[in-house]
Amino acid sequence: MTAPLEFALITGPEEIYAERGVDSVVEAVRSLEPETTVVKLYAATYQPGELLVHASPSLFGGWTVIVVHDMDEADDALVDDLLSYLDQPADGVTLVVRHKSGNRGKKVLDTFKKRNARLIEAKAVRSERDKLEFVKHEFRTARRRILEDAALALVQAIGKDMRELAGACAQLIRDVEGSIDVQDIHTYYGERIETTAFKVAEAALQGDERAAMGLLRHAMLGGLDPVPIVAVLAMQLRQVGKVASAGSGNSGQVARDLGMAPWQVDQARRVAQGWDGPRLGRAIEAVARADVDVKGGLRTEASVRSPEYAVERAVLQVCRARNPGGA
Repeated sequence: MTAPLEFALITGPEEIYAERGVDSVVEAVRSLEPETTVVKLYAATYQPGELLVHASPSLFGGWTVIVVHDMDEADDALVDDLLSYLDQPADGVTLVVRHKSGNRGKKVLDTFKKRNARLIEAKAVRSERDKLEFVKHEFRTARRRILEDAALALVQAIGKDMRELAGACAQLIRDVEGSIDVQDIHTYYGERIETTAFKVAEAALQGDERAAMGLLRHAMLGGLDPVPIVAVLAMQLRQVGKVASAGSGNSGQVARDLGMAPWQVDQARRVAQGWDGPRLGRAIEAVARADVDVKGGLRTEASVRSPEYAVERAVLQVCRARNPGGA
C-alpha cells in the first residue's frame, strides 16, 4: 500500500487557494488512512515544543496531519522546532506548512524543497483579469460552461471577496442547468450589479457620450479595471456585427446558429439599427487598439498615456462612430 506524503508546502497570500491546498492534502492522506487526525498550529499562539509533541507517536496509532499556519510570522521557537522536525521526521505524520510571503523562515522553506515536499501555490488574485480566470476555472473544474460576458458580469457583481465569488460560482453550478449566461447572473445577482462594464458598453453603443463617459469614470473611480471594459465593448460590437449579418430570421434560430441566447440576439438587433458597416468597422478598430493599450502592448502613440486614457478614448470613439457624422 502506498504511504501518504510526508511534507507539503503552500506558498502565496490567497486564502481560498491555501485552504483548498490544505483540504487536498488532507483528502489525499485520508484516502489512504481514513482515521487521520488533523492538528492546526498557528504562529501567533505557538508554544515551544508544541509541534514535536503533536508529532509524537500516539498510543492509539493512526496518521496525523499537522498544519502550521502563518509560518511567515513565526518566532524563533517555531522555526527551530520545524528545522528540528525536518532533520528527524516522525513516522505516521504529514507536515503541511503555510507561508504567505517574505523571507521569514527561508531555511525552513529551502529544507522543505530539498525534502521533495509537495508544492502548492496560492497566488494572489488582484486584478479583474485574475478574478475572471478564477471564475472560468471554477466552471471548467465542474465541467460546466459559463459565457464570457456572464463571467465578467459575475466578477463585477461580487467584487473583491474571493470566498464569496467561489460561493457564487458553486451556487450557479448547482442551481442553473446548461450554460450560464448574463441573464442568469442578473437573475441571481442583479441587485448587486451597479455601474459595470456592461452599462458602459450599452451607453457607448447607443451613442450616448455623456452617459457612457459618466458611467466609465464612476466605474474606474470605484476600482473597475480597464481590461474587462474593453473586453465587453469588443464582445458587444462583435455581437452586433454577427447579428446584423445573420439576416432577419427567427431570433431563436439565429441564436442557435451564432451560439448566443435569444435575448442577446434581440438586444443586438435593437442596437444594430443605429449602425452601418463602415461605422461599426471604425468602432471595432478603436476597441482593438484600446485592447492592446490596456494590456500593456506597444504604445507608439504619445497620446496613449495610460490604460485608463486608452479606454476613455475608445469609449468616446465608439460613441462618435454611432452618431451621424461620428468619427
